[in-house]
Amino acid sequence: MVAKAKKSATKKTSAKAASNVTRIKATDTQPKEITVKPAEITKKASSDKKKRKMPNPFSSLWTYFKGAWYELRQVHWPNRSATWGLTGAVLIFTAFFIVMILLLDIFFKYLFELILK
Repeated sequence: MVAKAKKSATKKTSAKAASNVTRIKATDTQPKEITVKPAEITKKASSDKKKRKMPNPFSSLWTYFKGAWYELRQVHWPNRSATWGLTGAVLIFTAFFIVMILLLDIFFKYLFELILK
């Protein structure tokens, strides 16, 4: 009998702990405790299942392109001088590694010719 009373007491406390939600906003100085009843949670879950249906592929595609266009408008595009500066840096970087690889190739070719003679 005592064991059953303990089990039911722990179930009640765990259900109560699960129903308390702390919501914090940037303007709040102290968190506010909001109590959510388990019936409200189940109502929302069951209503979400009823509302779910297959989305229209054309509306999904339109939403995707609309979001992509919005993101493109937020991009900070470089001006002409920055573009030329970055292009120059890429060309110099590429030329440096071309020269480095050619010098290593010449060195190893010379080294192998010495070994084989």
